[in-house]
Amino acid sequence: MSMIFDNMGIDPGIVIIVLLVIVVILIGCMVSVSMRMSRLERKYRMFMKGSDAQSLEKSFVRKFNQIDRLYEAKEDHERSINSIAKNFQIIFSKYGVEKYDAFDDVGGKLSFALAMLDKDNTGLILDAVHSRDNCFLYLKEIVKGESYVMLSQEEVEALRKAVNYGLELEEGDEESRHKRKREDK
Repeated sequence: MSMIFDNMGIDPGIVIIVLLVIVVILIGCMVSVSMRMSRLERKYRMFMKGSDAQSLEKSFVRKFNQIDRLYEAKEDHERSINSIAKNFQIIFSKYGVEKYDAFDDVGGKLSFALAMLDKDNTGLILDAVHSRDNCFLYLKEIVKGESYVMLSQEEVEALRKAVNYGLELEEGDEESRHKRKREDK
């Protein structure tokens, strides 16, 4: 081997010294990596020990079980909400009432017209006419805000209130918001 170095013009002692320096550097790197690894292992053990001497793995399992239960509850809630939304399409969500005196000799506005509509303004008008001796009930069908039979003035007013149900509230809210803005300025 010394002949190879002699032919190249390199002193074998220098090669040995360079190799020793490289070995020392590698040993230093190995010691540094080993120290880092032991510190990391200590931190890992502390992390996995968790609080109150419970293992973190048990905490993770418990949390994952909670997540699974929450997911199942979310699915149940979504089904319930979809069912409610489907049923809401067909329920009466708008109403209008107009009270009146049907006859001159009967006071107290005991007669009334009640309009009950769904979101598409389809539903019914219930008209209760009170006299001194009797009470008569009339039911009239409403389709898309219109009746196929003649409506009395009170029934028309009850229907108008039902069709505009919620709009008057929104307009009132809008007016109060504008009023507050003017007062703030």
